[in-house]
Amino acid sequence: MKIVTERLILRPWEDRDRAPMARIHGDPHVRRFYPRVLTPQEVNADIDLAIERARTNGFHFQAAELKEDGRLIGLIGTGFAPDVIRAAILSNPEVEIGWVIGKEFWGRGLAPEGARAWLDYAWSIGLPEVVAFTARLNLPSQRVMQKIGMTYDPDDDYRHPRIPEGHPLRPHVVYRIRNPSLRG
Repeated sequence: MKIVTERLILRPWEDRDRAPMARIHGDPHVRRFYPRVLTPQEVNADIDLAIERARTNGFHFQAAELKEDGRLIGLIGTGFAPDVIRAAILSNPEVEIGWVIGKEFWGRGLAPEGARAWLDYAWSIGLPEVVAFTARLNLPSQRVMQKIGMTYDPDDDYRHPRIPEGHPLRPHVVYRIRNPSLRG
């Protein structure tokens, strides 16, 4: 599946994306709200998993490139939330939205632009709701969530089960947005 916005092409992963995505996930500043950076092998495994989940489920996190020159800026997309995370969140949400953008592309509104397009897709296939979650300390991602119309849901705050007790990134927040055609 391919989604085109004013400045982005959101598309399936290709082999040419592996090295640039490994650089993005290998950047400690980009990954400062994650427990650690990822190795190139872990990034390849994540891309392979995203390809398989898109094939199985019809959608998953995809490559995001600049329309003007084809540079990979990172990933943006929606996907079924991992079972371990769903179980940790009181409301047990099904579909999440997320993004990881290379730092040279920050501050240009690209994450909200791509995320809005993914929300439009989610609504077009009839999803009732999409959530986003991140470490409580990750204010930049929370700002993107707010920009795309998501609302913070303090009742769903949780402690990330894959992050050790006492780690500053363990407390997580949840934002949500309902399909506008189902409101009322």
